[in-house]
Amino acid sequence: MSEYIFKLPDLGEGTVESEIGEWFIKVGDHIEEETVVGTMMTDKAAVELSSPVTGKVLKLAGEPGDIVAVGAPLVVIDTEGAVVADSETVEAASSEQPAAVEQTAEPVAVAAAASPAADAPAASLDEPIERSRVMTSPAIRRRAKEADIDLTLVPGSGPGGRILRKDFDSYLKARATGMTYAASAAPSTNVKEIKIIGVRRMIAERMSAAKREIPHFAYVEEIDITELEALRKHLNSSRGTDDRLTLLPFLGLALIKALKEFPQCNVTHDKNRNLLLQHDAVHLGIATQTPDGLKVPVVKHAEMRSLDGLAAEVRRMSLAARNNSAKKNELSGSTITITSLGKLGGIASTPVINSPEVAIIGVNRAVERPVVLNGQVTVRLMMNLSSSFDHRFVDGYDAAAMIQRIREMLEHPATIFLPG
Repeated sequence: MSEYIFKLPDLGEGTVESEIGEWFIKVGDHIEEETVVGTMMTDKAAVELSSPVTGKVLKLAGEPGDIVAVGAPLVVIDTEGAVVADSETVEAASSEQPAAVEQTAEPVAVAAAASPAADAPAASLDEPIERSRVMTSPAIRRRAKEADIDLTLVPGSGPGGRILRKDFDSYLKARATGMTYAASAAPSTNVKEIKIIGVRRMIAERMSAAKREIPHFAYVEEIDITELEALRKHLNSSRGTDDRLTLLPFLGLALIKALKEFPQCNVTHDKNRNLLLQHDAVHLGIATQTPDGLKVPVVKHAEMRSLDGLAAEVRRMSLAARNNSAKKNELSGSTITITSLGKLGGIASTPVINSPEVAIIGVNRAVERPVVLNGQVTVRLMMNLSSSFDHRFVDGYDAAAMIQRIREMLEHPATIFLPG
């Protein structure tokens, strides 16, 4: 036997260890050179690793969620007789298959017997439900007597199993159609254990560190976006569905312009050197919900982009984050972040700062409301803009002044496009 030990390589960014995200192989598999064996999680992204050799998998370093040090064995591969491994594996698998089926049959039966409540059949309409006494209203008792119905047969969904009117009506309907009526399920005592691994572990660590280390100063301002929405709809009237504008690129341009006046908010904190790094470039993070959890793809040099250019890049980066095609460098390096819950935006929020940044802007839901304008009550489209700032480095006055500047531009959208 000739063993090859595939060690965890250096994944960059000073990584000394990495978490196993997912295995695509198992012990006993025959793999070819360049086969993707699994993913390893860094602080920024999931990195796919490929086998450098062909052979049979003898050993894996651990389970998803386990931590492996850089340079430590990750996969042990038998490279001897790799060419004939396929046929031998197929033959062995076909001879061992019946035994595997035989072994799994009994545990399945035991598991089913251990939890009868989970798969309890629907109660028959003529099968009394065990209860010490029937609790219901006099009106239900009268209806039951008139219909010659035994109330012990009717499941109750009220407190203590009390039969409500809807329970009685449902029972009558089921009885008339000859259907069975499912009795109320027994309270479940099952507790599912979910291992905190992968992207969820990284999110948990980053959120905990941000709230533990950063004194957040939250600020919420109400903004009249009636004129902005009219402009957005006008521009979209001549566009296809693939390039329609959302509110985000308008907010992005307004934020970029405001940061020229408030450069102390376009800063990252280097805590190891005790320095603030003030950036001329605006690398705009866009907090994006994905099936794997929250990710922050970054629009690099957003200050160089037009409205359409910014909108297109936001769409591209958000899609890449959702389908896991974003490169590692596209998920890091932001200098300020915008977060939005879309239609679920709520009235206000207190977004958590994306460390090492010092500010984050949160978009809330836009709703039509009556407001007083020029002494008259009128209906306007209003939206709250929530924000958080690192109070160690951004004073409350400067934070509020920057949000007010953004409000002015969004309420008078033509000013977003003026030079300067």
